[in-house]
Amino acid sequence: MAGNKTFTMIKPSAVEAQYTGKIISIILENGFKIRALKLIHLSSELASGFYAEHKGKPFFDSLVEFMSSGPIVAAILEKENAVEEYRALIGPTNPAQAPEGSIRKLFGKSVQENAVHGSDSDASADRECNYFFSALERY
Repeated sequence: MAGNKTFTMIKPSAVEAQYTGKIISIILENGFKIRALKLIHLSSELASGFYAEHKGKPFFDSLVEFMSSGPIVAAILEKENAVEEYRALIGPTNPAQAPEGSIRKLFGKSVQENAVHGSDSDASADRECNYFFSALERY
């Protein structure tokens, strides 16, 4: 049975380009409820911890550098089949391959600067939500 929550993060380049409001509007228009939300500037250590599963891969250092280059917006989203529904809404990692109207097609610049992160499984959603939000920060 699929879960009803997922985690998203609006990445530094999309925050800097002032796409945050537009992205949140699209999320809400597609039936998601926001259960937690924060603006935070990740340190290299926080970004490294979040992406620890990629440590040792060729893109890891540049990913950590990018993700700690400016503020991000982190959120917990709720909807039935949240992970699957949100991944369909954002489109594939590469914005050039994303369908028209998807968040990554609309706001992404490249594979790394693809506007948003979205959990890839219910287990990842749990881990990622817990990485960024305490129980007191959730609605």
